[in-house]
Amino acid sequence: MSYTVLLCDDTMFTRMMITGVISDSGFLVVGQAENGQEAVQQYDRLRPDVVVLDVVMPDMSGFDAARAIRKIDPEASIVMCSAMGEERLMDEALAAGARGWIVKPFTRSRVLEALHDAVR
Repeated sequence: MSYTVLLCDDTMFTRMMITGVISDSGFLVVGQAENGQEAVQQYDRLRPDVVVLDVVMPDMSGFDAARAIRKIDPEASIVMCSAMGEERLMDEALAAGARGWIVKPFTRSRVLEALHDAVR
């Protein structure tokens, strides 16, 4: 079974890297966003199985986007993605409704583990 994914990161390189990691692993990227506002709009339109949100983005943080997405769909599967120095923010991510966490720089196995955990 293939799961749909919305990627939200303000860096195109990160979005391309995650797309490359997941594209041959049963996940299909159906949308990409550069900021939290775009992620919320695309989530409402696309209703993907999983959303990957960067924590720090312009216009709307990943935390605020996660909360907004969860207002649209309380069952939304959200995985937060952030740099190593921001691991302390994991509790805030979970409070915002995230089901998983990916630390940059990420490994293929960790990305896939987080996505699989999110759709269970």
